[in-house]
Amino acid sequence: MTETTSSRSQQEEFDEATSAELLESDIEKDRAIVGRDWPNRTQEYLSTATPEAIRNFARSYGDDNPLYSDTGHGRQTRWGGQIAPPIMAGILNAPLRGERPGKDERGGSYRGIHAFVSGGTWDWYRPIRPGDTVYSFGGLDSIEVKRSEFAGRSVVKVRRDVKMNQNAEVIGVYRTLVIYTERKKARERGKYSGVEAPSYTEADIEEIERLYAAEQRRGTQPRYAEDVEVGEELSPVVKGPLTTTDMVVFHAGGYGFAPYGLVTGRLAHENRKRIAPFYVRNEYGVPDVAQRVHWDSAWAQAIGNPRAYDYGVLRECWANHFLTDWAGDDGWVVSQHDQLRKFNYQGDVQYFGGEVTGKHLEDGQWLIDVAFRATNQRDEETMRGTTTLALPSKEHGPALLPAVPADLQRRAIEMMTAHGAAPPPAA
Repeated sequence: MTETTSSRSQQEEFDEATSAELLESDIEKDRAIVGRDWPNRTQEYLSTATPEAIRNFARSYGDDNPLYSDTGHGRQTRWGGQIAPPIMAGILNAPLRGERPGKDERGGSYRGIHAFVSGGTWDWYRPIRPGDTVYSFGGLDSIEVKRSEFAGRSVVKVRRDVKMNQNAEVIGVYRTLVIYTERKKARERGKYSGVEAPSYTEADIEEIERLYAAEQRRGTQPRYAEDVEVGEELSPVVKGPLTTTDMVVFHAGGYGFAPYGLVTGRLAHENRKRIAPFYVRNEYGVPDVAQRVHWDSAWAQAIGNPRAYDYGVLRECWANHFLTDWAGDDGWVVSQHDQLRKFNYQGDVQYFGGEVTGKHLEDGQWLIDVAFRATNQRDEETMRGTTTLALPSKEHGPALLPAVPADLQRRAIEMMTAHGAAPPPAA
C-alpha cells in the first residue's frame, strides 16, 4: 500500500514537471529586452584562470595540447607562456557589478520548459592567460517562435555575451543559440524514439582506438599559410563513444553551469528551496536536477529522447580542439560558428572532419576559411560549422590577433568602470 501511494505521488509530480507550456507572457518579456546590455552577475564555478584550472578544463574534453597544460611548453611559443583554449572563455565568469535590470527587464522565466544549446558563434580577440579574471556583459540578441518536428512550438533565442578580463580588454564575444521546448510535447511526438542503442564489437573498439592513435597535433611546428591549399582536408579527430564518465569529467573540469547550480548536501537543500521546479523526483522518489538528462537515460526518455545526451557546449569544445590541433600553437582561431544538427546520445561516436574552403590576405595577414562537420556511427551529420583561422606566414611573419571593434571596446571599459564604482554585494 505504501509503495502504491508513493508511486502515485511520484507520477503526479512527474506529470506536473513535464506539463509546463510555453507562455506568451514569457515571450513578450523577452521581446521587450532584445538589444539591451546588462552586467552578468553570475558567479560561475570558475572565474580566474589559474594554471591548474586551464589544464583541468582542457583535459575535461580530451585536449592534451601542452600549450594548455605545461607552463614550460608555452615559453617555446609566440605566447611566451601558458594560455587557455580559446573556448574556455565560455565557462569563466566573475560577477560584474553595475546597473541591475528592474523586475520587468529580466526577460521570461520559462519555468518547467526544457532548454538546450543548438549552436553558437564565437569571435575571439585575445588569449586568456594565467591570472586573468573573466567578466561578462550582454543580453538577448533575438527571439523567434518556431515549430519543430521534435517538440512542436518552440522558442529560439540568441544570447550575446561579451567576455573581458580584469583590464577591460575584450577576450571574445559568444552568441549562443538556445531552443526552448515543452517536455510533454517532445515526449508525445517521440521523433527520436526509434533510435537504436549502439553495440560495439571488439573489432569496432579496436578501430576507434586506431583512429585515436593516428590523430595529429600540429603543436610547435608552424603551419604556414603559404603551404595551405583550398580543398585541403584537415586531420580527422574522433570523440567517444559517449559515456556518463565523459559528463562527470567535463563538470569536474569547470563546466559548473552556475545559473542552476549542481550542488550537494545542504547546498542542494537550499537550491531546492530557491528553484523547486528544477528538481524532479527520480525512480527512487528522490528530487534530482532536471539537468540530469545528460547522464540519466530514464529522465531523458521522459522528455522524448531514447538515452541521455551530451551538452552542446561539450561538442563546441570538441570542435575547438579539432581546429586548434590543426592550426598549431602559432595559429589563432578568429571565429567559430557551429550548428548542432542532431543529439549525441550515450554510446555514440563523433567523427570530426573538415576542408579548407578559402584563403585570403588582408593587410598582411593570411586568413584561412574552413568548413567542418561531425558525423556519428550511423553516418548522420550531428554538427556542422565554419571557422576562420589566422596562420603565420613565411613572408609576412607571425599571425596577428584581430582588432576589437572600437565601440565594443569602449562599452567594455564603461562596464568595468561601473564595476569599480559600484559597492560590493552584501556578505
